Amino acid sequence: MKPNSNTMKKILIRGANIVNEGKITPGDVYIKEGIIFAVGGNLSAYEVDLEIDGAGKYLFPGLIDDQVHFREPGLTHKADIYTESKAAVAGGITSYMEMPNTQPQATTLALLEDKYALAAEKSLANYSFYMGATNDNLHELLQVDPLNVCGIKVFQGSSTGNMLVDNPDSLESIFRECKLLIATHSEDDHIIKANLDKYKAEFGEAIPAAYHPKIRNAEACYAASKKVVDLARMYGSKLHVLHISTAREVALFDANLPLETKRITAEACIHHLWFSEADYEEKGNFIKWNPAVKTAADREEILKGVLEGNIDVIATDHAPHTLEEKSAPYLQAPSGGPLVQHSLVALLELYHQQKISLETIAQKTSHNVAILFEIEKRGYIRPGYHADLVLVDLDDPWEVTRENVLSKCGWSPFEGQTFRSKVTHTVVSGHLVYENGNFHESTKGQRLKFERKTGADIV
Repeated sequence: MKPNSNTMKKILIRGANIVNEGKITPGDVYIKEGIIFAVGGNLSAYEVDLEIDGAGKYLFPGLIDDQVHFREPGLTHKADIYTESKAAVAGGITSYMEMPNTQPQATTLALLEDKYALAAEKSLANYSFYMGATNDNLHELLQVDPLNVCGIKVFQGSSTGNMLVDNPDSLESIFRECKLLIATHSEDDHIIKANLDKYKAEFGEAIPAAYHPKIRNAEACYAASKKVVDLARMYGSKLHVLHISTAREVALFDANLPLETKRITAEACIHHLWFSEADYEEKGNFIKWNPAVKTAADREEILKGVLEGNIDVIATDHAPHTLEEKSAPYLQAPSGGPLVQHSLVALLELYHQQKISLETIAQKTSHNVAILFEIEKRGYIRPGYHADLVLVDLDDPWEVTRENVLSKCGWSPFEGQTFRSKVTHTVVSGHLVYENGNFHESTKGQRLKFERKTGADIV
């Protein structure tokens, strides 16, 4: 994609603390024609069109969120590509990978490309879209171009826009035949249904939201995750298990292998690192996600897995629903919530609590996502890479209110939370798209490309 005149601006980010590749180094970053041209101590000699003062601030590689639901096409009363990408860049996310459970579901190549066409017109961030698996579309999955699509999504548990792959032969065929990365939502639907029947017998239709982690419990998550891990080991598949929510699952993943050589990887999400079952009393359906937020002990073990390397990336599973939908009784209220605007500042709050380092945040939200998905020239602050960057002030407190939520749904599970850190600038593919609350929308994001072996070369 050829940059337009706005992307072509020469930008100097001056005097920032650069958080990159395990180090924090004071310096400048010079951007030319959408690409990082130079990184160094003093780059003021370069000709610039725009200078950004980074003094006292921290410059991260833009976050790459490997799991979002932006609801377009078909569910745009909840969200759409424009509104959610706008919220994402305000939160420091410069690239995202979006899920196929829209209407229609992206389970054919033609429908998948329709979504790419929408994003090219509307998305303020860079984008990729998963191809959705079903019980009977293996022929379509095998035609996906690994250089242009992030991966294949398999739902083992029923979720919004049900695409459940519940035929064991179909699931095994996907793992046996597909060479592209397989991302799974791993919950055992049979266990969940048995639990639901149990609590319906006890409460009827008036099940409290606090029973969500008892219905979608640790057993359901572990059973499904172990099933796909076993299949991936059997067939040598490249498996990425999304939104780990239990302590027991963490042990399924190897902490000792270099990420470049791992075939089986895992993701943690912001809500499973932040909330616990104690929060259902106050938040109710507004922290109802699939998989469920579980115990504080689970939360701590997930964070430990992130820090020790069992879990490779941090994402959001951003999945907005309207306020009216989430205000329904538990059984009618859908699962999911908006998170892209607040994911980085929430992680920075954990940094202020001395639970995670700035270097690890950059690693798990950007470097490792680029490695795992083999994304072409993104995820690092390096000369020759696309200029995807986020500048943050670590000491500029602000409160989340309904009035400053940018997602189309208009609410956040973080309402009332004061975050100490603030995103001040976001650069997407060399274009300054977000600046202190203002958006510059003349240039759209780019389709992510991938540096992968293809066809018979894939092993």
